[in-house]
Amino acid sequence: MLEKAVGEFAKLPGIGRKTAMRLVLHLLRQDNATVEAFSNAISTLKKEVKYCKVCHNISDTDVCRICSNPLRDATTVCVVENIRDVMAVENTQQYHGLYHVLGGVISPMDGIGPSDLEIESLVNRVKEGTVKEVILALSSTMEGDTTNFYIFRKLAGCEVKITMIARGISIGDELQYTDEVTLGRSIVNRVAFTGTI
Repeated sequence: MLEKAVGEFAKLPGIGRKTAMRLVLHLLRQDNATVEAFSNAISTLKKEVKYCKVCHNISDTDVCRICSNPLRDATTVCVVENIRDVMAVENTQQYHGLYHVLGGVISPMDGIGPSDLEIESLVNRVKEGTVKEVILALSSTMEGDTTNFYIFRKLAGCEVKITMIARGISIGDELQYTDEVTLGRSIVNRVAFTGTI
């Protein structure tokens, strides 16, 4: 039983077998009510958290609190890879528009193509006409740049300004690990995307 529990915890990102063992042993030392509350919290999270039908961020309603907030600038959409990137940009307090979570980046080596991502729903949002600017805020990696270019091509012909965050972020860095000040400046100082990096 112990090995099975350790094996399950070790499947979590960033958790090796040593850390998994520490977590399992910690839970074993807790009273039944604490362990039950932990278990219920995870079970409830999985059952009740949804993905926003507009931007694909996590939400407990069909439309997330950001997309449903009338104070947000609905004419600007910041395109990010994942939900952690939404949190990172929000923490800067420099951006007041909406988001679009792709769910990753194009990565043929990992078997991820454009159809595996939420790119078509982005194109459809832009075609609705409310969005006037799309900010490409993907990681400064080969895959991020490939995805930026693909989106740029898909939006060609649409009446929308395409910008990308300024490159104060080092090449190869992931957005979620960038400090808030640098990320905030990158959002504020975004530049027009021309199809080249």
